[in-house]
Amino acid sequence: MASSHQVTETPAIARAIDLAARRWPGEPRSKLLRRLGVAGGAALAAADGDGARRRRKAVEASSGRYGDAFSADYLAELRRDWPE
Repeated sequence: MASSHQVTETPAIARAIDLAARRWPGEPRSKLLRRLGVAGGAALAAADGDGARRRRKAVEASSGRYGDAFSADYLAELRRDWPE
């Protein structure tokens, strides 16, 4: 279901639309704003995916490397101070 939204063309929004007009010349500003929304959503999704991949790689790289840093009862010892 499509929704309708009003957006005030602030200076920052105007600059973004002006940039979009260079990429998609001849389009009306309203369509450029829609394209910016879609492109921005795709960029955010890609950034989230990149961040997740980087975190996964960091976890995999450190997995099993610090086993001797904590005693076998470390978690039980830590939890002993936790409130019930």
